Order: sequence, then C-alpha cells, then structure tokens
Amino acid sequence: MFDYLKICLIIKIFINIFQEYVIVIKLDKKVFIAITDSDYPDFKIEAEVLEKIGARVERYHSKTDDDVVKFAKDADALLNQYAPITEKVFQSLDKLKIVVRYGVGVDNIDIEAATRAGVLVCNVIYDITDVADHTMALLLASWRRLKNLDNFVFEGKWDWKLLGPLPRFSGSTVGIIGYGKIGKLVAKRLKGFDVKVLVYDPYVRDDDIVKDGFVPKRFEELLKESDAITLHVPLTRETYHLLNEKSLSMMKDGVIVINTCRGKVIDTKALVNAIKSGKILYAGLDVLEEEPPSKGLLEELKRCENVILTPHTAWYSNSSLHEVRFKAALQVVQLFEGKVPEYLVNKSVLERARCKSMLKT
Repeated sequence: MFDYLKICLIIKIFINIFQEYVIVIKLDKKVFIAITDSDYPDFKIEAEVLEKIGARVERYHSKTDDDVVKFAKDADALLNQYAPITEKVFQSLDKLKIVVRYGVGVDNIDIEAATRAGVLVCNVIYDITDVADHTMALLLASWRRLKNLDNFVFEGKWDWKLLGPLPRFSGSTVGIIGYGKIGKLVAKRLKGFDVKVLVYDPYVRDDDIVKDGFVPKRFEELLKESDAITLHVPLTRETYHLLNEKSLSMMKDGVIVINTCRGKVIDTKALVNAIKSGKILYAGLDVLEEEPPSKGLLEELKRCENVILTPHTAWYSNSSLHEVRFKAALQVVQLFEGKVPEYLVNKSVLERARCKSMLKT
C-alpha cells in the first residue's frame, strides 16, 4: 500500500513537471506578429483577433526595410501599412510566413520577391463606399469651387461675382478611369446628377459598361471629351504616371481632375504645370506622390489656389477603420488555423509556400 501511494505521488510530480515543461515550450513557440507600422491610435482590435491563436503582438514605427528587418527579426507574420516590404525583408526574415497590408493596395510590397521566398501576401477588401462618397465630395467641391468661396467669405467678401464664370454640373461629361468596384460606385452615384459618364478600363468589356448605362471610351477619347476626370486604378507599371505631360495636354482646357486612388498615378510636376497654365481648372487630391508631402510641395500646391487636398482619408469612417484592422488580423488567424487566407494576393505562392505544411486544404 505504501509503495503504491509513493508511486502515485512520483507520477503526480512527474505530470506537474511535464505540464510546466509543455507550457514553457508553447510559450517559446508562441506566434509572433509584428505590426511594422501604422498610424492607428492603438492595436487593440488586432490583438483581440489574434488572441485566438495565442499570438504575441508588437507594434513598431518602421520607415525603411532596414527598420522592418531590425524590429521584426523573428516574426511569423507582418501587418503592414506604409513601410516598404522589399526583397531584403523576405531574405532576412526566415520565419516569416505571411504579410498583410492594411487596405487594398499592395504597391509598397514586392509581390514577386514574396512569391519567390514562399511568403503569402494579403490585402484587405473592405466596404469602399466611403471612397466613392469622398470622390463625389471632391468632385462637387471642385466644380462649385467651394474652397474659393469659403476663403472669400472669411476675407469679408460677400460677393458671388468674385467666382467668375461657373458652368452647370448637370449636362456635363465626367470621365471615369478605372471601372473596378470604386469606379462603379462613383458611376452609380453620378447617375443622379444628369451627367454623361464615360468609362475607360481595358480590363472590362465594353458590353458590360454599356449594360450599366455608361459609355465606354478609349483612353485618349475620354481625355479629350471629359469636363471632369476621376481616377480609380491600382498603382502598377502600366498606371505609373498615367496622367503625365502628354496625357494632360490631350484634355480639355479647364478640366477638373480628381484622384482618390494612388498619388503616383499622376506626375506631380506635370499636374502643377497644367494647373498653373489653366489647362486644369481645379484638382481634388486625396493622394500625392509624396506622402506626407514636403513643405516645398505643399507651398507649390498652395500657390496654385485651385487645389483641394485631403490627407489620404477617402477610405475613412468609423466603420471602415474597424473593418480594415479586424480583417487584416483575421488573415493571419485564418492561416494559423490551417486555411488559405481569404484575401490572398499571390495565389501562385501556395505551391512552394513556407507555410505549406500548415494548410489543411
């Protein structure tokens, strides 16, 4: 009887030691999620989502790829906003399995390098109605020159005649470059303003554009015929400086240009020259080539007067802020639960992914 009790006690001690050992092992192997950078007030939303996989979450303020390599050395996953995720990052972070960008665009991530390294890249597809609404706000404010009127009033000038000639928006022609989800929403909103809507998108069939009630056009035709032009394209090799000195010169004199997609779609120098010359009557810009803009660029744009700037805020609302952060973290959770993340961008990576053994399907 004594020997039996003694054996039981020894087994119990052994079990306790083993359990403590397992806990230590689990802690050592805890998933490490590095937020490379973000301008959000905290990372509580992300941490709550990632708690499901017992992850350790740390946020840094990386500006360069060197910063990312330094801070996220042992990271299993990166949540990223603006910091450049280059080939150097993928070569340096051996444990890295997935990079998720807050938002739709992934132009600051080297997708080809990620695929070669076997790292998954995801974006976040969220409700983009706010972008379409912001586009309309910039378009109407530019057309009606609200910024100028506001300035006049605060200068003590209560006189509508100061604005000069002002054409009616109804009956005008608006050109939409890029007929993806946002472009379609903008076109839908324009239906209520009695304007003619032209659409250019080489990846959308003309029949589909016509079926929606709009007019498909070639790029050059849209530039020549539109009274206002709004951009809704991703930043790619094809769209970099899509609006440049040559394409801007094709536009009507006194055209209005709205950009809520990516700053580098427009050649800033050419844009400024076109505004100064009067080729562009007004520009509504939520994005710039240089973000945040330098003091010199801001002063130059300020001298142009007929420019409305907003700080890359077209996406923002209380709902979208939560949605972007929640869904970004969720992509990581899905991977560590053995699923292919919902918003995987480089699908070809799955054949040689570092995380291939983790996936159940």
